[in-house]
Amino acid sequence: MKHTLYDGVIYHKRFHPKEHNFSYKFFMLDIDLKNLDELKNKWFSNNKFNLFSFNTKDHFGSSEDFIENVRTLLKKFELKESSKMRFITLPRILNFVFNPISLLVIFDSENKPDFLLAEVHNYNGGRVIYPIKLNKNNNSYKGEIMKDMYVSPFFNRDGKYDFSFKYDEENVSLKIDLYEENKKMLTASFSGNSLHYNEENLMKLFLKHTFLTTFVVIRTVWQSLKLYLKGIKFRKAEEIDTKRRH
Repeated sequence: MKHTLYDGVIYHKRFHPKEHNFSYKFFMLDIDLKNLDELKNKWFSNNKFNLFSFNTKDHFGSSEDFIENVRTLLKKFELKESSKMRFITLPRILNFVFNPISLLVIFDSENKPDFLLAEVHNYNGGRVIYPIKLNKNNNSYKGEIMKDMYVSPFFNRDGKYDFSFKYDEENVSLKIDLYEENKKMLTASFSGNSLHYNEENLMKLFLKHTFLTTFVVIRTVWQSLKLYLKGIKFRKAEEIDTKRRH
């Protein structure tokens, strides 16, 4: 299993102080870090303009070598490099991207997800990386981490995230529950079905999702406006939440 495309749906549901939910079509790219150079084809480039592209500078680290940045990040969190590591993210489309979340998935010796490094961006220029230890729970892998960055103006800066991750060659799903003072405030999820990584499927996704990254921003602003009109209190970001940390 080398690179894979996952075509699916994002779903959000807010529970407090007022219920609000929405969903929209979305896709993600699952990169086999052992074969990073094999991303390149007619429609996809590394660090260059194309219909789709993967730019190292969009993610953690300062080197133009993405693998070097991964190794530096693993050392920071005192994690060992694995023989199998995947990076799940949204690539640039026509050189534009906004990535709410990307996942570096580290597998154990039994080929099971063992650790997530979740890279989260907000709309204020902030970025933080959450190290999440995964534990098998029925048919999924679960982990938790304390929230440490402003994301939505309608939630507190602090809280706790519960992650639930399912991954195989046919499907991927990620569900994140946000808790504030032990009260469930939000569920956000992505689920997608796999497509072979090839030029034909890239073109199909381009025709289906041409303006996806633009729509991610527009939809967020629109949903925020609807929440504001419902009378939900608006909170401002702190200075630390406007910086790219880690």
